[in-house]
Amino acid sequence: MCTSIAPEQSQNRRRAVDAALGKIPFDLLLINGQIVDMVTGEIRAVDIGITGHMIASVHPRGQFAQAHDIHDLKQQFVSPGLIDTHVHLESSHLPAERYAGIVVAQGTTAVFWDPHELANVLGLDGVRYAIESSRGLPLKVICAAPSSVPSTPGLEMSGADFHGEEMNTMLSWPEVAGVAEVMDMHGVLNGSERMIEILEAGLANGKIIEGHARGLSGERLQAYLAAGVTSDHELTSAADALEKLRAGLTLEIRGSHPYLLPEIVEALKGLPHLSSQITLCTDDVSPDMLLENGGLLQLVRLLVSHGLPVADVLRMATLNGAIRLQRPDLGLIAAGRTADLVVFDNLSNLEPTSVYVDGRLVASDRNMRSPVNAAAGVSVPRNTIQLSPRTLQDFELSIPGMVNGKAKLRIIKGARFTQWSEVTVEVKNAIAVIPEGYSLIYVQHRHGRHQLGGQLAILEDWGEMRGAIATTYSHDSHNLVVLGRTPADMLLAANTLIASGGGMAVAQNGQVIAHVAMPIAGMLSDAEPHALARDFKALRDISAQVADWQAPYQVFKAIEGTCLACNAGPHLTDLGLTDGATREIVNPLIDAWSTDSEPR
Repeated sequence: MCTSIAPEQSQNRRRAVDAALGKIPFDLLLINGQIVDMVTGEIRAVDIGITGHMIASVHPRGQFAQAHDIHDLKQQFVSPGLIDTHVHLESSHLPAERYAGIVVAQGTTAVFWDPHELANVLGLDGVRYAIESSRGLPLKVICAAPSSVPSTPGLEMSGADFHGEEMNTMLSWPEVAGVAEVMDMHGVLNGSERMIEILEAGLANGKIIEGHARGLSGERLQAYLAAGVTSDHELTSAADALEKLRAGLTLEIRGSHPYLLPEIVEALKGLPHLSSQITLCTDDVSPDMLLENGGLLQLVRLLVSHGLPVADVLRMATLNGAIRLQRPDLGLIAAGRTADLVVFDNLSNLEPTSVYVDGRLVASDRNMRSPVNAAAGVSVPRNTIQLSPRTLQDFELSIPGMVNGKAKLRIIKGARFTQWSEVTVEVKNAIAVIPEGYSLIYVQHRHGRHQLGGQLAILEDWGEMRGAIATTYSHDSHNLVVLGRTPADMLLAANTLIASGGGMAVAQNGQVIAHVAMPIAGMLSDAEPHALARDFKALRDISAQVADWQAPYQVFKAIEGTCLACNAGPHLTDLGLTDGATREIVNPLIDAWSTDSEPR
């Protein structure tokens, strides 16, 4: 397919040629810098000439002096702008412009955004909102077309259903560069019509296809690749990472699971060379972590601290990412490339002092030089919680056909890596008495697409909660989820979110002790970023009064993913108790008997 070049781009490229030949001045000349060469791994002392948005020349120091503006980098180190190859901006709970204002100042100049959180609430309108809200930002937002809406059809219901038709529609939009992570692994391997349509749409359009290969190995991993998937960020161990790299997948090492990084680094150091198919991503970063530690910048620092050479890590975060995203204009400090650059004061702690986007200085010392404004004319999605207030009975676990007696129930054991377990409970007045050391999980559909009531199940190995934690940000269908033990506190937390249009809330002893409202699609906040970060951190800290967190799996963040039915093991969704292995909705009741009779 032939594409035309805009006249202004053609003119600027001609000016770049003339500037590189010394015939005209550069618009901007960066002098006395040391570039980290992503091709050779060298640190080279050079000057960089820029015309418009483009690097026109990378040349020996002092070769040219003509420029409309000159910036002295004072021996600092220059890298291409960082590229995040897989991110859900929604996890920051910030609109796109506020997210951009944070990460660009940290040196991230391009992201591959999978807006499947928004899509699961709003359908195609959610993807359109993502695209429209990211226009005109200093951050290059490349969009992926969500394939996982919902992530596990038949086991859950979100706000929309995407098939081949929706995928073809999204892939026709110029801002969309690929198919987002394919989470329905079961559908891919078993040839579901829906997944065949989605994958064929990506392949027919010549777009990259992102993976979600959690737990796949051996023949199942090979089959997943054969279907057309070419990357994965769901790494669970060093052995898992190596198997996937050897299979040919592009690795997206993510910062959201830092406990895995030391062993992955050791495995990579043992390879004969580091492949260009190793990239970096954040996946999900909360607002406080994003502001305090940085997004992709923090991951770069961690990998260096674990022993990878800084030039190799920066290459993963720049050139490798550009190759993966098929963006030859990015990822390299070279003539003809876009002038997206980050300047570090040193290569030890990698503190960014300046960030250039399209040849303009946009950030200094971790602060934007001018405000990042929202795109004009964008309709912001609100009022997405299609629920009336809940009642106390919604949070009482009733046993069908029982008044008084005992019942044996299937329950969910563990967090993240869940297993089936069983427990026998006493039944009083048709309501199960939750045993000591156990808690409840409640899931209620919130998109208005079915009228089933809320679903309840018992949790083991989450401890005995002393209150309730509720969220409408729950991967990936984003229904209302409440964890707790006391119906009154669970009710209070749930109704607080229904009233505020979504978000997160913590209740204890009949009081709301923490609440962060997220009225945009039930997952994004109107608050100023520092205020949001403060309130979110306070909510997470306060949640420890309700739950006894045990890292690395039983943590606050696990609440957001506890209903991911596409993963192996039991999970509760808005449709019931599900089995991730068999893809069935399971009756939790095993047996029941009255107090004075034997089990059936």
